[in-house]
Amino acid sequence: MKAVHFGAGNIGRGFVGLLLHEAGYEVVFADVADELIASLQEADSYTVRTVGQSPDETVVDGFRAIDSTKDADALAAEIASADVVTTAVGAHILRFVAPAIAAGIAARPDGAPRVAVMACENALNATDLLEQEIRAGYQGEDLEDKALFANTAVDRIVPVQPAGTGLDVIVEDFHEWAVDRRPFDGHEPDVPGITWVEDLGPYIERKLFTVNTGHATAAWHGWAAGHARIADAVSDSRVHGRVKAVLSETSALLVAKHGFDEDTQAEYAAKAMNRFANPHLPDPVERVGRAPLRKLSRHERIIGPAAELAELGLGTDGLLASFSAALAFTPDGDDEADRLQEILRSQGPESAATAITGLEESHPLFAQVRDAIAARQSAL
Repeated sequence: MKAVHFGAGNIGRGFVGLLLHEAGYEVVFADVADELIASLQEADSYTVRTVGQSPDETVVDGFRAIDSTKDADALAAEIASADVVTTAVGAHILRFVAPAIAAGIAARPDGAPRVAVMACENALNATDLLEQEIRAGYQGEDLEDKALFANTAVDRIVPVQPAGTGLDVIVEDFHEWAVDRRPFDGHEPDVPGITWVEDLGPYIERKLFTVNTGHATAAWHGWAAGHARIADAVSDSRVHGRVKAVLSETSALLVAKHGFDEDTQAEYAAKAMNRFANPHLPDPVERVGRAPLRKLSRHERIIGPAAELAELGLGTDGLLASFSAALAFTPDGDDEADRLQEILRSQGPESAATAITGLEESHPLFAQVRDAIAARQSAL
């Protein structure tokens, strides 16, 4: 069995590539980073170290690597004979890898089993985005005969790696990879690390509105309190309380919307808090909180759940406090943080609220968002 994985970074090597390797796949990494590809091509193996309550080490070997910009023909040939194609490149990069995947699918021989394409990104329905891009450039009428597309939800904290680790990766000891089983028509590949589900939507939102929302909240409030790492931030009782308040609100939404059992969701939220507090994960608050414009957009981790809670008449104080903390998040070197401050300086509260969140003035959350923006503007 063979898998082609786009994105040979820490997440690709330490999560998706690792699970595929453990399932018995030969993994072919594709990336645009010359030095990284060269290192992988020269190496016989690398080690993934999990840290937390159940520390472990796994040696990954039997992989290959291709420079996707320089070896397009070789990459297409690999996809043409692969069983699985996965990505971990960032949702905004999917449109750049789609042409290579399309070329590889087109090169598959007639009658071959369909290749399973799964985008393992930190975004809602990322595989749908990738499929749209592939369809837009696909040459031929046989895409459905040669490929299937399945959305996924992925969850594993992979922190900034210590200097000098080379290809080795440190990851937390928790992971979840949920995949929509419906496109496989009962023929799901045997990957023990995958949880196969009939309806992926609730799992995607549970992860986004618990782990991502809580992580970002800890980062923005932690940065304001002067903490450098997420684990230090959540050890601060005030920051800890703010994160718990947010997870209480998003848990209420998830229970009301998707019917999750209250105790099960409470356990999931508590586990997320413990993951944030893992002292072995040196995750900087600036890394976790970066790109605030994207994270404050309409269907992302703060405004997404807050808007739905407001529509249901439920509380949003914790999420709005996170929103305010994000507005004041101004680390050096974050282009989105700089653009956010420019919006706040150059536009009125109503205009800025729409520009930042995508909310319409008629939405029940709009007035509170506008007031939070006005408060930040008065402090500039």
